[in-house]
Amino acid sequence: MTADSITLFATNFDDAFFLIGGAILVIELLTALFSGSLRGRAILDMIASATTQIPSLLVEIFLMSFLYVGMVIVADTFVTWQMPITIWTVALAILACDFVYYWEHRVAHQVRLLWTQHAVHHSSREMNVLVAIRFGPFEGFISALLHFPLILLGFPPALVFAGIIIVLGYQTWIHTELIGKLGPLEGWLNTPASHRVHHGCDDKYIDKNYGGILIIWDRLFGTYQREEETPHYGLKRDYDSVNPLSVWFSEWPGLFSDLKKARTFGDAWMYLFGRPGWQPQSLPADLTLPAPEQTR
Repeated sequence: MTADSITLFATNFDDAFFLIGGAILVIELLTALFSGSLRGRAILDMIASATTQIPSLLVEIFLMSFLYVGMVIVADTFVTWQMPITIWTVALAILACDFVYYWEHRVAHQVRLLWTQHAVHHSSREMNVLVAIRFGPFEGFISALLHFPLILLGFPPALVFAGIIIVLGYQTWIHTELIGKLGPLEGWLNTPASHRVHHGCDDKYIDKNYGGILIIWDRLFGTYQREEETPHYGLKRDYDSVNPLSVWFSEWPGLFSDLKKARTFGDAWMYLFGRPGWQPQSLPADLTLPAPEQTR
């Protein structure tokens, strides 16, 4: 196997799940059309989801290529223990990328600066396949950066990027309400039922089921929640915009507002890197703030 062949495999894998997602989307649209639920707002929400690809693709064009070249230079110059590309190292790389994705995803929910990007994915009140491509502008770039330690462990950059593509590509089909629970697969794989939980804003569903392909990471690290009642989707706070620009940058106004009222460097640091909803313990008496969960 070569770097080119594994890149082609990852691209074909992504394309295959994109086609599966496309088929599910057609069924979703037909179901909504015949049930009478395909109304103007639902269509606008789908359009807003699709438009998030515009800034994401621009970031990929102007930043991701430089990042990949940088990873190749680091790997070739400093990492003398690179693994060969074989069927076994490909499988190991996918497993490693899935593991990193779990922690990357979990951290994106816990660090407010990262949440400004990932919240875009959670901002829809709907659950359909188009939500799968609803990304913050810098989310892909941040993801690639957080996978950088795999390069230092000896994984060739081509394997790491292939693993990232495969883990994300797999998740296209799980953003749907059309598919119910899948029996024994629920114990191992991230399924539509598990991922509906992840998008739920109900208290019992918040910050659960971070896995990409495998759900076993959530079971191992205590973040698994099975689907019980149908979740309410979207952010915990009252956000329901279908304006593309608002969707792209939904979390930035709140962050800038908090930074402006920071009274110390420590406050500013926590507004950026603390949990979403963090507020100082002592505030002016006349300053009314939302409860932490309302900022999610």
